[in-house]
Amino acid sequence: MAITAQDVNKLRQMTGAGMMDCKKALQEADGDFEQAVDILRKQGQKVAAKRADNAVSEGTVLVSISADGTNGKIVALACETEPVSNVEDFKNLAQSILDKAVADNISDKEALLSATLADGRPVSENIIDLVGKLGEKLEIVSYENVTADQVVSYIHSNGKLGVLVAFEGVNGTDVTELGKDVAMQIAAMKPVALDKDGVDSATVEREIEVGKEQARAEGKPEAMLEKIAQGKLQKFYKDNTLLNQEFVKDSSLTIRQLLEKTAKGLTVKSFNRVAIGA
Repeated sequence: MAITAQDVNKLRQMTGAGMMDCKKALQEADGDFEQAVDILRKQGQKVAAKRADNAVSEGTVLVSISADGTNGKIVALACETEPVSNVEDFKNLAQSILDKAVADNISDKEALLSATLADGRPVSENIIDLVGKLGEKLEIVSYENVTADQVVSYIHSNGKLGVLVAFEGVNGTDVTELGKDVAMQIAAMKPVALDKDGVDSATVEREIEVGKEQARAEGKPEAMLEKIAQGKLQKFYKDNTLLNQEFVKDSSLTIRQLLEKTAKGLTVKSFNRVAIGA
């Protein structure tokens, strides 16, 4: 049957796919719109499979803090190239995913992928459809849902880096401004853990071995290597765990001391640093 421009435009409005893709799908489906929609979705699946191993280093990070400040959610939707990250359909899907996470208080990434959006289909299917339309791999690379006495967020100016900081022991103190400073510190200084107890054993062992090798290369006696390595490990903790880091705005204070100075018993329960392409 003949495929008219009106038919093509109707399918385009239904799916958001390109004009040529819609025309080809309608031709293949002999004008059957439902079948044409299925063809376009399968096209998305084929593109997704073909590009599954591609790196995603662009995209957007979005956050939402509840009205009472006790819950924060952060989602990172990634793509392959910057132009795609600026497409309205990409931005709209990212916002829809975050909105769904907030509306249903979704717990984790797997639950988010299976959650249904306004069209009645799962997030995962909506992502596949957009893959077919944009021709690039798309992926939710991170999703976090955090609850605490107060949660504070920060989004970097490039839109590809976001931080959630969960505070406990607030006791009526509004830590919004302090939280912004701590969140920006996390964004810039990339702590690997909250405190030294949170550093995984493999990292500790690696740092000790590196410390020993450095000392050995400097000609230090074998009997001194362990002690020297332990000293270097303490320096690693100071530089790479949040509570022990020097506060960027005032190097006379560690983050732990800054919190204690702000309010007795105030501490950071957890933090999430989410970055695309880094």
